[in-house]
Amino acid sequence: MRGVLKGRWRRIVSQVGRSVTVWAVSTVTMLVLAGILPDFQLQSADGDSATTIAVTAAFAAGAFGVLSAVVWPLLVRLLLLVPALVLGLLVFFLNGALLLVALRLNPAERGAVDPETAVVVAAVMSAVASATGAALAVRDDDAYRRRLYRLADRRRRALPPGPVTPGTVFVQLDGVGHDVLTGAVGKGLMPTVSRWLGHGSADGPGNPTHRLTPWRTDWSSQTGASQLGILHGSTFDIPAFRWYEKDTQEVMVSNRPTSAAELQRRAVERTGDGGLLTVDGASRGNLFSGGADEQALVLSIATRRRSRENRSRAGYFAYFSDPANAVRTALSFVAEAGREIGQSTRARLQKVRPRVSRGGLYPFVRAFATVVERDVVVAAVMGDLLAGRTAVYADLVAYDEVAHHSGPMSRDAEKVLERLDRALALIEKVAEHAPRPYRIVVLSDHGQSPGETFRARYGLTLGDLVRAGCGLPVPRRARRTRSGAEARAAVRAALHRPVEEEHEQRRPARRSEPIVLASGNLGLISFPDVHHRMSKEQIDARHPALLPTLANHPGIGFLLVRSEEHGGVVLGANGAEVPVDQLDDEHPGPLAGFGPGAAEAVRRTHSFPHAADIMVNSFHDPADGEVLAFEEQIGSHGGLGGAQAKPFLVSPLACSAPVDEGEDLVGAEQVHRVLRRWLRETAGPQVPIEAEPEERAA
Repeated sequence: MRGVLKGRWRRIVSQVGRSVTVWAVSTVTMLVLAGILPDFQLQSADGDSATTIAVTAAFAAGAFGVLSAVVWPLLVRLLLLVPALVLGLLVFFLNGALLLVALRLNPAERGAVDPETAVVVAAVMSAVASATGAALAVRDDDAYRRRLYRLADRRRRALPPGPVTPGTVFVQLDGVGHDVLTGAVGKGLMPTVSRWLGHGSADGPGNPTHRLTPWRTDWSSQTGASQLGILHGSTFDIPAFRWYEKDTQEVMVSNRPTSAAELQRRAVERTGDGGLLTVDGASRGNLFSGGADEQALVLSIATRRRSRENRSRAGYFAYFSDPANAVRTALSFVAEAGREIGQSTRARLQKVRPRVSRGGLYPFVRAFATVVERDVVVAAVMGDLLAGRTAVYADLVAYDEVAHHSGPMSRDAEKVLERLDRALALIEKVAEHAPRPYRIVVLSDHGQSPGETFRARYGLTLGDLVRAGCGLPVPRRARRTRSGAEARAAVRAALHRPVEEEHEQRRPARRSEPIVLASGNLGLISFPDVHHRMSKEQIDARHPALLPTLANHPGIGFLLVRSEEHGGVVLGANGAEVPVDQLDDEHPGPLAGFGPGAAEAVRRTHSFPHAADIMVNSFHDPADGEVLAFEEQIGSHGGLGGAQAKPFLVSPLACSAPVDEGEDLVGAEQVHRVLRRWLRETAGPQVPIEAEPEERAA
């Protein structure tokens, strides 16, 4: 209820703001015209101060606006019988007359204009007010939706009737954890989701139309693994967001187009089918295509620079070719960049902790994620709805980007959740005008865990700690480990720039030194001069101090290494060493406090051919859910610990339950099977329906 009332007040404030802005622009226009036109005066014969002239202009502009809004509709009704040509000429004279009346209404009796000049002034002011109002209206969701309805009606008249079977829209809210969603619903920040879940509506609590189900990620709690599993049914051999592959001597990065294309190829080869969206599907704003024929802003095809498919379906040109879309997004982009600069400045002045650098180009990266990417993807989804596509999967990365730098529970992130909820409401409204019924499924790929960075707490990076353990020189000043957020990769892909960072070269510069990569609070250490996965015994022989240095550091939770004796072992502080085969939720060993399923997640990752020589998970405090990111992020994901491994699935009650009561939904691969089942229930894309293959051994 509170959320609905808040939404109404927001609309009222928005309308008042637009009116005040139009009034201010009209006042300035009148002042300019008074300075240019000799027969238009806003001061008395004896002269007035600048303040008095400005007040006169403001009063006259306001009076003219009110008269235009109130009197003009009445005059139009009276002149309906007048021929169109005569009416067109009368418009100018009537506008001029309204301006004369507006000047006469000034109690100070200041301001005068010749009748002929009044016609010119009124015409210019009307044009400027109209342009200002239109520019402001393009940012209004209601106005945008009404425009889409008109386009939909035209399209529907030109096309045959759509199918009666429902289509399905999957909207991924990147990085929004289950607990964050429930908290936002409870605070009234997401009234659309709240109404779906039956928590509140304009008339109070209502009947739910959707159910909320938490699910659990693998150890690698990040978009690359989760979305590949959701769309293509396999998360096998994806140990992290970025990792080093010894057989190819390259660093794989999930949001690098070439890596994304290769990961998708491997998943298709492993599962034997093209993906979730293989028939009449659309993929919007994702890392992977899901097998869809229609793709926009899909990273795995971004390398096809000269491809007709990539060029015609990139999404940006189709969106910005519409001037209304361009104005709407440009204004929002500028506002968002300014909002980020203000918020970061406030956080710095108030000495908010934890805090990471938010300068440089970051305000524009954030604006791209929260405005450009959102607008383009949502517009593409609405176009798919109006075209009657069977299955659509879209990813909105806005929250994930802001939460990385502001914190997952911050005020900045909550504002993004409000805007994402409005995007869901917009999609829902457009679906009502689609040529077929639609079911809307909302899900996330992972959550985020708060906490300061490893570097901020200890004054060194994970790479520095590894070098110290190997007896190598350590820089006096720790270098920042740059974030690999999805939005940054999307910006680079949009600008046709390679997604490459200094610290993640495709091939190591010195083969004798270890490669240390960070994926949130998960670190990976590889020795490139050894062509196989090193064992604990080999590492101890080569660098006797390395594993004890890491395992006993207060910022490290546990390590995973291969063992010649036990196959694989988990190492903890004070010499703790437990074979992975002996770990479970009842006897977690060093994994205690990392939550249910941690042992199975670690055991599965150990089976991956490209698991690093040393897998490092940061410290985790179960009391407050904090972790220590090895990247420059105060909201992170990628490893185990806290809310990052607990995303959500909001599904219509018309769909079968994701899992039986009392069972847990575990892993992106199981989510994929659930979504496939729902598509079959609605006679959706005919993806393979044979029994699911068992997980293949490494």
